[in-house]
Amino acid sequence: MSDEDNFDLPDDASEYVDVETFEQILEMDDGDPEREFSRGLVLGFFEQADTTFEEMDECLKTKDLTQLSSLGHFLKGSSATLGLFKVRDICEQIQHLGAGKDEKGANDIPEADALRRIAKVLPKMKEDYAAAEAWLRTFFGEPDDADT
Repeated sequence: MSDEDNFDLPDDASEYVDVETFEQILEMDDGDPEREFSRGLVLGFFEQADTTFEEMDECLKTKDLTQLSSLGHFLKGSSATLGLFKVRDICEQIQHLGAGKDEKGANDIPEADALRRIAKVLPKMKEDYAAAEAWLRTFFGEPDDADT
């Protein structure tokens, strides 16, 4: 992609999104200045993520590692599609931990250890998500969550 095709992304874009992936999403707008396609994907992701976070919190309380793994896998795919690499990476860790493996998916770990580690990374994922969400809302000119 040439410099002329950079979609006028802010200089800080790479702090929140994988720029190459995000630009591929923007290309799907096919010149639409309103960016209806990419805006729709992003706004849909916000709803999906909020629901998934609530489900993860509940699963952590009930110690449902299988469902935590499934939710981590689900949100990993959605966040990867948009290029939200920080969220994607922690989702992958939750997926592995929920399956009774370490964060890399290489070694078995006890259930109590997996739950403790998920409890530690989940707030970080939410923090990274909130930062990416704020950046994306600004990029698309959308009101923040409190205004919707």
